[in-house]
Amino acid sequence: MSRQAEHPEQQDIAQCVAGALERYFHDLGDEKPVGVYDMVIKSVERPMLEIVMREAQGNQTRAAEMLGINRNTLRKKLIEFQLI
Repeated sequence: MSRQAEHPEQQDIAQCVAGALERYFHDLGDEKPVGVYDMVIKSVERPMLEIVMREAQGNQTRAAEMLGINRNTLRKKLIEFQLI
């Protein structure tokens, strides 16, 4: 079974991001895009952290495991986004 077949939600997320970027570039018109990478990462990262922390019932160790990142990295991100 392919990875996409195992996790169709990954494809859904990718389609949402792709659609948002298509609209973004369309709405820019002739303006030059700047900082697209940071814009996308920050747009996705905050809601991801909020939802994972909720699913982990506020347990940072569990949330870090769910995200596949170090707990210190998670804590840094939570502070950065003022989620703690």
